[in-house]
Amino acid sequence: MSFELRVVLVEPMYQGNVGSVARAMKNFGYTDLVLVNPCKLEGQARAMSSHARDVLEGARVVSTLEEAINGVDLTIGTTGASCLKTGEHVRLPLYTPPDIKEKLKGYSGKLALLFGREDNGFRNDELKSFDMVITIPTSEVYPVMNLSHAVAVVLYELSGLQSEENPLAEGFDLRLLYGHLGKLLEEIDYPQHKKDKTHLMLRRIFGRAGLTPREVQTLRGVIRKVERRIGVKDEESGESLQES
Repeated sequence: MSFELRVVLVEPMYQGNVGSVARAMKNFGYTDLVLVNPCKLEGQARAMSSHARDVLEGARVVSTLEEAINGVDLTIGTTGASCLKTGEHVRLPLYTPPDIKEKLKGYSGKLALLFGREDNGFRNDELKSFDMVITIPTSEVYPVMNLSHAVAVVLYELSGLQSEENPLAEGFDLRLLYGHLGKLLEEIDYPQHKKDKTHLMLRRIFGRAGLTPREVQTLRGVIRKVERRIGVKDEESGESLQES
């Protein structure tokens, strides 16, 4: 197995940038491009794509971020922020492209690289939904990069990534785990004012851990064991999970 890498552009504003991103992708051997509510793609986009017009014309257009990441195992959002805070006591760890490459060594799976709007990037709620967040160190004199340049830098850094037979857990199973964690917080009467932030923190810990399918199933098994101990009813059978 190997990494299947998808590039997602969220609401790109300039068709020239989209064409240039397609060109950068083909430079490094990638073809899976998804566009969320893009601008009109006409002559300028085709011109800037140059010999990567096949990547541009093969791009899928969707209306939501959820559609764009459907079927992937790991989501990596990008931001130009050097110090990002999304809420009280909740900070998102920022990785550089080499950091990401190092963390993904030895794994395989479906990966989505997400790039935000040219004018203001991603909203905080969008960034908080990603498994990992990446930033490119730039000069403080002029830190904002052109969209296609940022895509090229990240793809260059990841292009030599060697994967092995150690697959990442599927995104569907991770969502089940996160839902199970949220349900458990409710069941143990976790303080309401802390619940959302704690759930987010748990998601980010497990998201950047690179969990394997077996690890996810083990974690879910532990949660079910806790539920049995506290006498939670099974949603399917309606019977108590309390151990005898």
